[in-house]
Amino acid sequence: MDAGASKNPYNDPNAPVDDELIDDISASGRRHARAVDAFPEEPEVMVPEEKYQLTPMGRRVRIGQIFSLLRKYEVWHNLTPVRLRRLLEELGPMFVKMGQILANRSEILPQPYCDELRHLRTEVDPVPYSVIVDCLEAEYGQKLGEIFDAVDPNPLGSASLAQVHRARLVTGEDVAVKIQRPGAQQIMAQDIDIMRSIVRHASRFIKTDQFVDLRAVVEELWRSFREETNFLMEARNLTDFRAFHERVRGISCPRSYPEFCTEHIVVMDYIDGISIADPTALVDAGYNLEHLGAKIVEDYSTQVLDDGFFHADPHAGNIIVKDGVIYFIDLGMVGRMSSHDRVIVKDIIYSVAEGDVPKLKDSLMRFAVTRGNSAELDHTAFLSDLDFIVADFAGLDLRDLDIGEFLTSLVNLARKNDVELPAVVTMFARGMVTLEGLLSEYMPEVNMVSIISAHIQHEKSSFTRARETAEALGAQSLRAVKGQLEAAEQLGLASRMLTRGQLKINAQVLGSDAVLRRLGQIMDRLSMSIVIAGLFIGSSVVYYAKIQPVIFGIPVIGFLGYLSALVLALGLGRSIWLNGHGKR
Repeated sequence: MDAGASKNPYNDPNAPVDDELIDDISASGRRHARAVDAFPEEPEVMVPEEKYQLTPMGRRVRIGQIFSLLRKYEVWHNLTPVRLRRLLEELGPMFVKMGQILANRSEILPQPYCDELRHLRTEVDPVPYSVIVDCLEAEYGQKLGEIFDAVDPNPLGSASLAQVHRARLVTGEDVAVKIQRPGAQQIMAQDIDIMRSIVRHASRFIKTDQFVDLRAVVEELWRSFREETNFLMEARNLTDFRAFHERVRGISCPRSYPEFCTEHIVVMDYIDGISIADPTALVDAGYNLEHLGAKIVEDYSTQVLDDGFFHADPHAGNIIVKDGVIYFIDLGMVGRMSSHDRVIVKDIIYSVAEGDVPKLKDSLMRFAVTRGNSAELDHTAFLSDLDFIVADFAGLDLRDLDIGEFLTSLVNLARKNDVELPAVVTMFARGMVTLEGLLSEYMPEVNMVSIISAHIQHEKSSFTRARETAEALGAQSLRAVKGQLEAAEQLGLASRMLTRGQLKINAQVLGSDAVLRRLGQIMDRLSMSIVIAGLFIGSSVVYYAKIQPVIFGIPVIGFLGYLSALVLALGLGRSIWLNGHGKR
């Protein structure tokens, strides 16, 4: 913990436990504890106040706590990257999660802030063991000894959302029990509700791309919250991951025990292995780091490009090696990519490697969602920006292509042009960056991009690729012939209408709105200049003609004309100066 950072009451292990909260957990446990193979559907989209106990009083108290911390760190004056990180840590788990998302959004925050937010801590003070026992018994509605033969009072890990303890079931299985901290859901839901209100009201007055992006960040937080706080979803992810890897040698994940999993608890096999974060221990145990890294990257390629189901946070702490098997743990966050999206991701990678900007743009638009009217997208500016991406990455061999950096740059560029890529693409980009960081730190000899490119190139047999290429060429030829026939038909129709004087042309110039607005500004200034000149000339005529009334030898009408011309001229000059500096 950073020096000077006070404890968040939510993370304080000595804080009293609300008996009503334990009762609520108990009720939830009785509904879900025996839900064998009954994983829930996607949770509701809106924040349900009745489920998360969101009350006006609770909101006011939480807002008071937030403003107290904002004053403590003097965010209105000089908020440095380090102070921002400490502030988010004290504000609690949801703000830490928001900071982790913003760490990859350099288009919103300056790069020094993004770099500092990547160091947000995940370990917090543990909840007392007595509280853990109370939570388990309340959740299951029975004594702890009826389910577990023993529970280690010392946690394996303690994060802002949950705490993990090693235990043994009465049937003898060695398991890890992940228990959600009391009140975690309520506080996180309350924070998201407050964030939504702040961003919604602020966006009414400040119309900038940054606020549009912040609304997307809050919604991403809500999706992440729904997945991470419903441990039944993590249990389902464990089951799905094992199913995808049944025939894969050397890769697996802990087995879940659905009969003991609830919304607030997940029980899984305990894996007593060596973390990838300890390369010395791996080498001492006889493992080859390069082989392990290559196996991890190859399987991650399979997860993303073949299965469409991938671990969204593959950092070193989430990968363990035991008896020659690589285990991915903590599947609270996973990505699910459709076959349609997987094909497009491959096309994007190859279009950049080949330097084909139009193909890159077409691939993006195949699954992109524009924030506004798609007809208003400035395709020329979009292509121009993509030229810079291609200039940085094109011409490189696929083995030299930094896919994580490339995808991150592509997502940022798309947002700049008001094109929102699916959230799974952003999740994939973050996963690639995380995996690259893991390899560069612990297994620098592994060439991740080379393995991924080889995976893409050899995922199909030569015969299959040739057949698909022939089918694609045949389909393209058919479309081309059909298009030529339609063009000939339309040309004949246009010729007949032209001879009858019925042909009309409706053309749209890209960027015409901006041009017309600029032209309107020019005309307004020209008109104002004519008015100013007229006032000056007219006032001069009045002055020399000595038109009554006259005060101190100066015609009043002439004086007012000069004064009006001066005021208007100063206003026009100020407008031109501000506009010029704003453009720069």
